[in-house]
Amino acid sequence: MFLYNLLIFAFVLLCAFMILLILMQKGKSSLGFGSMGGGTQLLFGGSGGQDLFQKVTWALGALFIGGSLLLAVIKRPTSSKVIGSIARQQAQTPPSPMAESIPAAPATAEVPAETQSAEPAQA
Repeated sequence: MFLYNLLIFAFVLLCAFMILLILMQKGKSSLGFGSMGGGTQLLFGGSGGQDLFQKVTWALGALFIGGSLLLAVIKRPTSSKVIGSIARQQAQTPPSPMAESIPAAPATAEVPAETQSAEPAQA
């Protein structure tokens, strides 16, 4: 259970870091938080370092997909206080006597084909 919680925590951190990295990038239409820093990014040179950001984004995207598949495959902890209390309540409640006193519906009898006629009987 500790490993599962650790993986969930790492996955949430990965998601947050990926969101921040995507928002920092400069879009094709020059919108987003990446364009607020000016025309050039001095840290990565005149090209803006978009190749580096794109490579890191692709790597984080691959980790995101792999992490989500891994968390889906790993069995979640089945012990839960809420689920356990609901199961105990259902086990303690007796079945209602009303459900036992209702008779079953009678079966519908089929009318033989000889008595069925296409024309009504004339009187």
